[in-house]
Amino acid sequence: MAQFNHTFLLTILFLVSSIEYGSSIEPSLATSPQNNTKTKTQTQTSTMTYIESSCEGTLYPDLCLRCLAKFANSKIDGPQHLAHVALSVSLYKALNTRGYLLKVAKEIEAIKDHKDGSRVAYQTVLDCVKQITDSVDQLSQAIKELRRLNKRNSTTIDDDFLWHISNVETWVSTALTDASYCVESFPGHRMSKRTAAIKVKAKNVAEVTSNALALFHRYASKTRAAAATNAKKH
Repeated sequence: MAQFNHTFLLTILFLVSSIEYGSSIEPSLATSPQNNTKTKTQTQTSTMTYIESSCEGTLYPDLCLRCLAKFANSKIDGPQHLAHVALSVSLYKALNTRGYLLKVAKEIEAIKDHKDGSRVAYQTVLDCVKQITDSVDQLSQAIKELRRLNKRNSTTIDDDFLWHISNVETWVSTALTDASYCVESFPGHRMSKRTAAIKVKAKNVAEVTSNALALFHRYASKTRAAAATNAKKH
């Protein structure tokens, strides 16, 4: 049930971002089935090409492509929208990992009074839960900030606009740091299967968040460059 809820959340997050960025989710009633199929194929090819080229600039391009390729059927309107989708994926991964950690913590708590090693493992998992929970909160804030940017009536890139962009960068960067701390809290050898699974999940959160941050940095850099160009004209 938890997995269903997380998958459902990811779907809703993407649909909301698609609506906000003006993407077409349903075909026009006036479009013939044949033309609609052709248009859909063209959109998918164009979106996939854009995703591939964008992922090349991330630290984990293969992971980036695997995570974002599932959205190739929907039109992605530029770097801001792509960053929004990538952040939604990061939030989904973080929520999934937090749920798993809470489950493991509950299991360890049941035996921690009987084994000395379990007490240490329990505290380590609890610390990791806190770090991943912080990542969830920060990614949520970043996504909300992106929505505020998109809802602005003005297209002017002013100081307020750049301030919102800096907020997103700060929150995503902090989310990455917290997820990385969780990864580093576990040893690199002689791990139990459960500990190894936790480390893999936390590492996945850190890597997808790193990719999302790289994609957003690209959008932020272009925006700041445009702002600087406009400032020189006035």
